[in-house]
This record gives sequence, C-alpha cells and structure tokens, in this order.
Amino acid sequence: MSFPLLTATAVLPAVGAIATAAVPAARRSAAKWLALLFSLATLVLAAVVVVRFEPGGARYQLTESHAWISDFGVRYELGVDGIGVALLALTALLIPFVILAGWHDADPLEDVNPNRRWRPTQGFFALILMVEAMVILSFEATDVFLFYILFEAMLIPMYFLIGGFGDRAHAGGDEAAATQRSYAAVKFLLYNLVGGLIMLAAVIGLYVVAGSFSLSEIAEARASGSLSMATSTERWLFLGFFFAFAVKAPLWPLHTWLPNAMGESTAPVAVLITAVVDKVGTFAMLRFCLQLFPEASKWATPVILVLALISIVYGALLAVGQRDMKRLIAYASISHFGFIIMGIFAMTSQGQSGATLYMVNHGISTAALMLVAGFLITRRGSRLIADYGGVQKVAPVLAGTFLVGGLATLSLPGLSPFVSEFLVLVGTFSRYPVVGIIATIGIVLAALYVLVLYQRTMTGPVKAEVKGMPDLKVRELVVVAPLIALLLFLGVYPKPLTEIVNPAVEHTMSDVQQTDPKPEVEAAP
Repeated sequence: MSFPLLTATAVLPAVGAIATAAVPAARRSAAKWLALLFSLATLVLAAVVVVRFEPGGARYQLTESHAWISDFGVRYELGVDGIGVALLALTALLIPFVILAGWHDADPLEDVNPNRRWRPTQGFFALILMVEAMVILSFEATDVFLFYILFEAMLIPMYFLIGGFGDRAHAGGDEAAATQRSYAAVKFLLYNLVGGLIMLAAVIGLYVVAGSFSLSEIAEARASGSLSMATSTERWLFLGFFFAFAVKAPLWPLHTWLPNAMGESTAPVAVLITAVVDKVGTFAMLRFCLQLFPEASKWATPVILVLALISIVYGALLAVGQRDMKRLIAYASISHFGFIIMGIFAMTSQGQSGATLYMVNHGISTAALMLVAGFLITRRGSRLIADYGGVQKVAPVLAGTFLVGGLATLSLPGLSPFVSEFLVLVGTFSRYPVVGIIATIGIVLAALYVLVLYQRTMTGPVKAEVKGMPDLKVRELVVVAPLIALLLFLGVYPKPLTEIVNPAVEHTMSDVQQTDPKPEVEAAP
C-alpha cells in the first residue's frame, strides 16, 4: 500500500492545530513556534505533492479511496488534478506567512490576566491551522459528500477567527469594535450556511439521480451515456451547487459579507478569507459545476457572465470610493473574483487557464498588499486612508513593498496577475467580445483606486502621527519579500504553473464539450 500523501498533507496541520491548542497558557511563544513548524512541514509535503504530480498523466493522481459510510454510498476519496495541485500549493505556501504576520495579533488579549485558563494565542494559531487542513482536504476531495462536509466545516474556525480575533484598529473604541466583529462574523456564517443548506439539497438530489457521491463515477457514467438527467433536473441541481459556490466566491449580489468580514478581521485572517477560503468556491465551479452538469453550465453561462461583469465593475467602483483601507482591498477582491468567474464560464481554454492562474496570483498579490497594509495599520492604529500621508519618507521599505503589492493588484505587466488577467480577457473576448470589452473597465478602475490609495497614504507631507513610524522589521520582511519575489518570478516566467494547469483545463473543456473558437482572420501562409 502506497503512502497516503494527500491525507498526510491535510492531517498534518490538523494535528498541529490540536498540539498548538494544548500548549499551556503561559507558553504562548512556544505555541507560535509550534504552529509555524507544522505549517512549514505541511508546505514540505505540498511540495512533494507538486513534484510527484505528472502534468501529462492521469486526470486525478495520488488517489485514495476507502469505505466510509457504506450504507449511504459515501467514500473517503481523494485525488488531485492540476488545478487542485496549484491551489493546494498556494494554501500551503500562504499559511506560514499568515502565521508570521499574525505573530502578535492575539497577544494583547492575554496581557490582562496571563494566568487565566483561556489561551487566545494558542486558539488563534490552532484555528488557522484547522482552516488550512480543511481547505487542503477540500481541494483533494473527489467524493461530493466529503467535499460538502469540508465546505461547511471550515465555517466554524473562520467564524471564531473573525468574531473572536478581529481587528482592533477601530475608530469607535473597544465596545464598537466588538459589536462590529460580532456582526461581521454572524453575517459571514449566515450567508455561507444558507448557501451550504441549498447545496445539501442539491447533493441529496444528485445522489437520488446518480446513486453515487463519487465524482469520477458520476462523470464517467455521464460521459458514457449510462447516466442521463432530465434537463430541468440538471439545471436545478446545477443552481443548488452554483449558489453555494457563488456565496463563497463571492459573486455579486451574494458578496456583501466579504467587506464586513475582511474589514473587521486582522490582516492575516483577511488574507486567509480572500486568498485561501474563497478560492474553494471558484475551484468548485470548475471541479463540480462544469464536470457534473455540463449542459446546465452552458445554459447558465450568459447570466453568470453578466453577474461576473457586474462584480468586476461594481467592486472596482466601490473600491474607488472607500475610506477604509481594508474594505478597499475587499472590494478590489470582489472585482478580481468577477474576472475569475468570467474566465471559468467563458468556456475557452485561455479563459479557464487564466482563471486558475488568477486564483493563484490573486492569492499571492492580495496577501502581499493586505499584509503590508496590516503592518501599516498596526503602527498607526487606524484603517482610515485619510489618517496617513508621507509614509514613504519615514518608512521607505514599507512604502515600496506596499507599492509593489498595489501594482500587482492592478495587474501591471511584469507582475504575475497580468498574465492571468490577460488570458481571461483574451479567452473571453474570443467567444464573447462584448463581455471582454466591458470587463476592461475594471482594469482602468483598478489603476485608479490603487494609485490614489498609494498617493494618499505614502506621498505628500508627513503627518504628525506618522513621523515616528518605524520601517519594516526582520520578521515582516521575511513575510513580504518571498511574496514579492513570487510576483516577479511568475510574472516573467509563468510556465511552471501553466504546465500543471493546462492539461486539467483540457479535461474540463472536454467535459463541457467545448472547443476554442477559430480565429476569424486566417493567418497568411
């Protein structure tokens, strides 16, 4: 029996979460180092998964299958394709930086009474590791019911991270901050629970129709013609799955929980939300919606593209008008998720490859920008853009890294998000030219909100409250420097990602029986 590598990659952070939570209250420093150690060990295992994955091999590799709830046909089935491998690697890569960036985020809670039994520092890092375990396993699950369990279970640690360890840079004081954190956490939970309940009905319906929860079995039966669904049945099941994924993604008009959740969270938790957890929604659209319900996916494409366009423009417009730095990044992410979903449902290989690359590159760029913004907010104690000015004169390294993160967010050529956005737009334009043209409005608005944000915070006269601001410390540089290096490397050499992703995209295109449109103008001989 081969070593269960995929299981180990998910179990390791879960074990780390339990071990971190069990560290005695007085030894919070040990808890931090233990959590970091487990996250780095998980990263090593993820690297092994990437190395052992063969892009030209079988669609799902490193597979595992064991009986679980036999009476209901539920199995513990895992497997990764190129898209799953890319997102698994992204998750494992970002968590150590999230932990390092949040090194002191839970410390003030213990200063009141260091002898009390409640251990917020241990709890904070344990919850982060538990989210990592569930997200990784969701990228590996090929049993629909197993995926649903993970899809819902990850809401619990995220609820406590948002509501129990929220941002303390709040203009309204501690009481107002606690109220806003509670509101954001409850809103996050309710939105996603409603989506999950609708998905549960669709999961049950799928089992009634197909007699199995196995993704590979259902897909093979559909491809061979041994399983057929009535048109109306397939569409209703598709809508049940898509609704849940659109809430998680988030897609307009189901997006309103995200600005609250990111605004009231600490910067590392905000990164966890938008760069890691939300990717489960867009990933699931590719893995489940298109593969299980190909005809319904094509039927819904025009409406989904309109919703994606609204997300792109609406998110960017609201980002332009934001006064809160973290909410600005949240609305920018809504716009970016619109690009990702547009690429998925453009039904072209360029669009879907670009969408997958966008998931990875958005994770890296948003992590870089949000974490530097978090360092800035911690120093000044305010999230309001108007409270800053002239930072580049007193903290040039902080300002420089903030600029690179911002330029990546607006997809500057030479940085990795540009490749993703270009592929999404090319893939969309080749099949839906009007949609592609309208989507470019998001690019113009992105340049506006990013450059205005930088101008107002980093340039101009140095404000009195900013004069003594220290520059980035060694720990903070360790967090930011590798992310910026990745943005530069993948911006000029995206081949390592495209080689892994493209074969999986070809399989997805085959599922929906689509081919790329032929050029209208033939090349000269």
